[in-house]
Amino acid sequence: MKKIYFATRNKGKAHSLKRVLSEYGIKAIHIPMDLPEPKIDDLREIAKQKVITAYDRIKKPVIAIDSGFYIPSLKGFPGAFVNPVLKTIGIEGILKLTEAKPEKCEFKDCLAYRDGKSKQPLVFESITSGVLSTKPRGEIGDEAWSKLWLIFIPEGEKKTLAEMTSVEYLEWSKKHEQNSYAVQFAKWFLNQK
Repeated sequence: MKKIYFATRNKGKAHSLKRVLSEYGIKAIHIPMDLPEPKIDDLREIAKQKVITAYDRIKKPVIAIDSGFYIPSLKGFPGAFVNPVLKTIGIEGILKLTEAKPEKCEFKDCLAYRDGKSKQPLVFESITSGVLSTKPRGEIGDEAWSKLWLIFIPEGEKKTLAEMTSVEYLEWSKKHEQNSYAVQFAKWFLNQK
């Protein structure tokens, strides 16, 4: 079994990524680590800076992830600034800003990989489209990455991520993951010697 190190403090991200990669015979070893959060709205660059820091600390092949949440009717707000927005106005504030506006939204995720062999980290990206619920629904479980799960309804679904049972979430995620950054990375990683 191949192994890769995964640097993050987010237990939900670690849980999700471990599950996906294990399906490809890759063991993701979670390293709880605080990583820089540059104040820029470029997920690729943020993920790259995170993985460079992680690699410099552990000197082993490692991955790091950065995610953003984009609402087109708010010109992409909050984008890469999800954590500060959740700490200040919260999900209730986001819903207030989107009242009477189109409900489309999306998560954008970037996984960056570094093994020290190439100058720049490799980056894998994916988008998960959906709509906002009109109010928070469900409960935050162990798999949740963020409180945004309370208001995000994936495309083609009726429930927020937080309302889904573990079985429903697993069924949805298996469909969604086919083109995800995690699967893109797993397929690439398995082809490396």
